[in-house]
Amino acid sequence: MNNEIVFEKVLREFSEKLPKFSDGRIDYSNSVKGPVLTCFVKFGDKILLLKRSGKVRVYQGLWNSVAGYLDEFRPLEEKAHEELREELGITPDLIKQTKLGRSYELTDNKAQKIWVIFPVLVELNKEPAIKLDWEHTDFKWIDPADLKNFDIVPDLDKTLARVL
Repeated sequence: MNNEIVFEKVLREFSEKLPKFSDGRIDYSNSVKGPVLTCFVKFGDKILLLKRSGKVRVYQGLWNSVAGYLDEFRPLEEKAHEELREELGITPDLIKQTKLGRSYELTDNKAQKIWVIFPVLVELNKEPAIKLDWEHTDFKWIDPADLKNFDIVPDLDKTLARVL
């Protein structure tokens, strides 16, 4: 099934059950399950890793990619580009191509969450000047094979494999 169709089906299910913020976005605060975008940034043969700050709700201090709840009905590619702009200062003119991977569910008993992960890979046409927001404290450009050497969020390596 097409990833956009799966995304709309999942979002519709949550939209009908969960409360909304005043701006209309779905509020996953008290939900055990939530759909998230996991967006990898690639330039040349390197991917960007981001260290999560102490201000985020889960996985503080772990390495991740750009991530965010899918809380409104918008195309996945559009949401990925928005997250890149918000979290890193990456603008659309730097994006060479965007690839969507197959979604999957991850049960994380420690965080007491079931994540419905929608992987995305955004390849850049030039190296950006990274501007971190409050969600991250550090970044590194790494070879994808070196991901195993970092303290990463659950299944980040498996998520990356779905888009490489």
